[in-house]
Amino acid sequence: MLQTFDDSAARLQAEQAARQAAAAQRPMNPRLLLIDDDARLTAMLGDYLSSAGFDVSFAGSLAQGRAELEAGQYELLVLDLMLPDGDGLEFCRQLRSDKRWRRLPVLMLSARGEPMDRILGLELGADDYLAKPFEPRELQARVKALLRRTEPQALGDEVLRFGRLEIDLAARQVRLDGNACDLTSHQFDLLVVLAQSPGRVLSRDQIMDALKGHPLEAFDRSIDVHISRIRSVIEDDAKNPRRVLTVRGAGYVFARKQDAEGLE
Repeated sequence: MLQTFDDSAARLQAEQAARQAAAAQRPMNPRLLLIDDDARLTAMLGDYLSSAGFDVSFAGSLAQGRAELEAGQYELLVLDLMLPDGDGLEFCRQLRSDKRWRRLPVLMLSARGEPMDRILGLELGADDYLAKPFEPRELQARVKALLRRTEPQALGDEVLRFGRLEIDLAARQVRLDGNACDLTSHQFDLLVVLAQSPGRVLSRDQIMDALKGHPLEAFDRSIDVHISRIRSVIEDDAKNPRRVLTVRGAGYVFARKQDAEGLE
């Protein structure tokens, strides 16, 4: 009788351990943090995104948002530009200066659709910008696109090397003289598009086509803003670039040869 009890207990423990292991292997829903003081909008977006398989948390102020980031682990931040206790642009700049959240994808929202607001948001480190009002479906599409670009890619140990510059595709990291460069996920992808076609001039339309899943408005200058940011990180002199070159009226080209090797 004792033996039967011990066997049953052992089986129960084994089954419980198996269930826990299976649960640990199941992919968790992506965790999103939405910082916006519009309660009606956040409730609607929360229902919509939750039904699409996201785990959504909310904050109605920058202070609350920072507390949420400190306490939890999030895959993406949706950040309103205007909040009761501060400016979303400044908050984004602070995030990019903190190594804990430097690579956290940020999608910025704003009731102001002025081009300068978009440009400033991108310059300060936002990965995407969406003007209000918008369709929840468009927000979902942009969120999914940003998350796809941060997923690990099965690229082995391939590293693109151009003189002192290395682009590690597997680690999604750019290094200059062995030091990691601070680029957002979107800026990394943009640099890879150029670096995988060295010496070839790519127009803005070709770049946008290559960045599939990321809806960029053809009329804005977002690509130019990201290129400027990339240059500030990988060039010795951003005003006189030797890696990412502008071909006036045509687009951009990634130089085949760089540094002491000369340009081509």
